[in-house]
Amino acid sequence: MFEGLQKTLTEAMRRLTGAGRLTEANIREGVAVIRQALLDADVNYNVVNTFVQRVTDQALGQDVIKSVSPSQQIVKIVYDELVALMGPVDHTLHFAKDRPTVLMLCGLQGSGKTTTCGKLALMLQAKGRKPLLVAADVQRPAAIEQLIVLGNQTNVPVYSEKGAAPLQICLNAIKQARQQNLDTVILDTAGRLHVAEMPMDELRAIDKQCRPDEVFFVCDAMTGQDAVNSAKAFHEALELNGIIMTKLDGDARGGAALSIKEVTQVPIKFMGVGEKLDKLEEFHAERMAQRILGQGDLMTLVEQVSRIQSEQDQEILKAQQEKLAKGDFTLNDFRGMFEQIHKLGIKNMMGMMPGMDMSLLEEIEDDPEKAFRRMQGMIDAMTPEEKKNPDIIELSRRRRIARGCGVEAHEVKKFLEQFQMVRTLMKQMMSMSMWQRMKMMTGLSKMGAFMPGGPQLSKPKIGTGHRKTAKERAEERKKKRKKGKR
Repeated sequence: MFEGLQKTLTEAMRRLTGAGRLTEANIREGVAVIRQALLDADVNYNVVNTFVQRVTDQALGQDVIKSVSPSQQIVKIVYDELVALMGPVDHTLHFAKDRPTVLMLCGLQGSGKTTTCGKLALMLQAKGRKPLLVAADVQRPAAIEQLIVLGNQTNVPVYSEKGAAPLQICLNAIKQARQQNLDTVILDTAGRLHVAEMPMDELRAIDKQCRPDEVFFVCDAMTGQDAVNSAKAFHEALELNGIIMTKLDGDARGGAALSIKEVTQVPIKFMGVGEKLDKLEEFHAERMAQRILGQGDLMTLVEQVSRIQSEQDQEILKAQQEKLAKGDFTLNDFRGMFEQIHKLGIKNMMGMMPGMDMSLLEEIEDDPEKAFRRMQGMIDAMTPEEKKNPDIIELSRRRRIARGCGVEAHEVKKFLEQFQMVRTLMKQMMSMSMWQRMKMMTGLSKMGAFMPGGPQLSKPKIGTGHRKTAKERAEERKKKRKKGKR
């Protein structure tokens, strides 16, 4: 998700990197690339024009800050506008006090609505709620069977009736929830393949008589502009409270996520990032904007890695965050994080790590198992002391590690460089403001350290144990002699 957009936006920022100051010409050149990137990502045409105009107006009216480069100022403006485009988002669900809370889910057939009902029930159950799933899609028998299966998997009761009308099923389900002291009712309503075929009168009747506290439109991110048009039609009919976007872990270009809030003025509250029932997350505009601009998403990364460790979840999360903030991050921690990342989906999770080399991501996409095993093998070939303090790993140790895991010494060197970069970035970015993050990431982009196709750092960072070769020392002596003769 957002890979094409991220690469193109990164290229747009690189064009401005060499500019000495902000001028109307270089601003319009950068904005033109941004505009094309958004259109290629299938963002709504009117949304693109509005977004680009706001960025241009902000950039042209920006006061020049001597300590900040033009690209840094443009990135900050683009970030702020992306956040405004997708946010703000209030994740609060308004629960009734004297009756069961009713949540109504609607959407087109195939958008993942029934599965999302199960995910939402599991999420609410984890928060101490007692949900009831209601099979109100009587036109598709498989939907009822699917909901019953999901209910069994989550230990959530399911209400269904044969031969009854959807409205009556919903009303009876709410009565049963009240009788059984269930505090949340989730309505899985009917869906069709196209908006024109949707039984809007039926949905309006359910909305009017059941009076749901929240109405969510379940939207498939893979459908692009069709998702935006569908959301607009449903909002006009039902007055939506929020949007749940599904399949954000797929190859969607991201146009729907960037367009839907601006067109409908309805926020994306939750997003589905996988097929499993625990893959429903809160949507954060700030985090998504950071990922689009290639800055990673540390908070979501830590939360997701910690989430799969079910026991003492909050303590684990707090400990991970403290480690990142202090920079106390060893190769053992790195290996453990990658084991969790491997379970959660390597490419998606590594995209959340700031500064991760894009060539490594491409290698992982081609053969994720091979890339993971190579990284794991290099760490396993190290001594406990080396894992704890990689600064001691010099040339002879790198050669020994390489022999132990079947790679070349230069691959160990590159891995240690990337680990050192990630560790340093994690420590710095956890304590930085948004502006400081932009400045640092743009500075790194000047060196081409993390840009696709850019030159890699020629000198290793601290802790790689680099020693100059005899040839390098001879070349230095030769240069000094020439300089002395002059």
